[in-house]
Amino acid sequence: MPKAKAKVQTANIRAIIGSDEARIKREAAELAKKLAPAEAGEFGLEIIDGAADNVDGAATAIRSTIAALQTLPFFGGGKLVWLKSANFLSDDVKGKSANVLEPLEQLGVILAGGLPDDVTFLVSAIDPDKRRSFYKTLTKLADIQIFDEPDLNRSGWEENASEIVRAEAKKHSLEFEEEALELFVLSTGGDSGVVANELEKLALYAPEGAITAEQVRVLVPISRAAVIFELGNALARRDATLALNLVRDLLDQGETAIGILLATILPTIRNLLLAKDLMERHHLPRPHAPFAFISTLNRLPAKETEHLPRKKDGTINGYALGIAAMNAHRFGTDQLVRGMEACLQANLELVTTQLDQELVLTEIVVKLLT
Repeated sequence: MPKAKAKVQTANIRAIIGSDEARIKREAAELAKKLAPAEAGEFGLEIIDGAADNVDGAATAIRSTIAALQTLPFFGGGKLVWLKSANFLSDDVKGKSANVLEPLEQLGVILAGGLPDDVTFLVSAIDPDKRRSFYKTLTKLADIQIFDEPDLNRSGWEENASEIVRAEAKKHSLEFEEEALELFVLSTGGDSGVVANELEKLALYAPEGAITAEQVRVLVPISRAAVIFELGNALARRDATLALNLVRDLLDQGETAIGILLATILPTIRNLLLAKDLMERHHLPRPHAPFAFISTLNRLPAKETEHLPRKKDGTINGYALGIAAMNAHRFGTDQLVRGMEACLQANLELVTTQLDQELVLTEIVVKLLT
């Protein structure tokens, strides 16, 4: 019985919230189209603009929402009331004002009391404060969808962003090759607005629906993170020409040689060595995609993975290891050990000598790949 009751309560109260403004606007617009009763025509949808410039504007929007919810639909057939892009639920001046909190509390009471069967309420809000009573009311009553921007400061953000890109690409009938997906994610930086724009561009140039890494390189503006990723991939694939060109590009962009060494070259070689060691000792198959290797790692005993690099939450940073595992067969163990030694030597030369930076990095690439 309690489950049935909860279902009735949330059936006509919907919320789309989070920090990803572009995606919230897009998802809310799509949901509003589905929820607005077609038979009611223009009278079936009432939109209240929640993007208020000040406290008075926010209070007016809330009171307009209350009035809309309490007004019966014209000509029957039901209606949707959409409080759109509300920006006064955040922890800011508007969100803290008593002139906003008072009508917001009244709105919460109306929602808690239940809406008529022929009235549906949708609220889309940017970065709401989860401590507020209205947010807590929504969590109890509403069917909520949360869309947050990936935290680029936390390792493993690429995995979450990849899932978002896959879902958005499916809407355009697009499918990424694995390398193309990784490059696209890094080039767009997890920004859903940029993702949407670049997917529309790719859809025009990929009539077959299959996106290749080369198409991403040509059509999507490449970021610094994407260049670093490309360098790691080029090393793992033993593409010396591309690796040397990318080293030169990074230096031309103002990156330091020591930064390139420690951020890309050394981690790539280390991950290749770690992956190869695990695969040889445990007879692990070569994965077809990075995520497949993560699942394999999770099945190993804890003592066999305790030395692996970790995310901030303590879990294994398996994505980079998965990429390495896909390419570890291209290298011998001794070759990777020599590569690690070459990185140590290069580190010393960059710190203690005046040798040409590009020359030092070129020597590592040549030693590793030839």
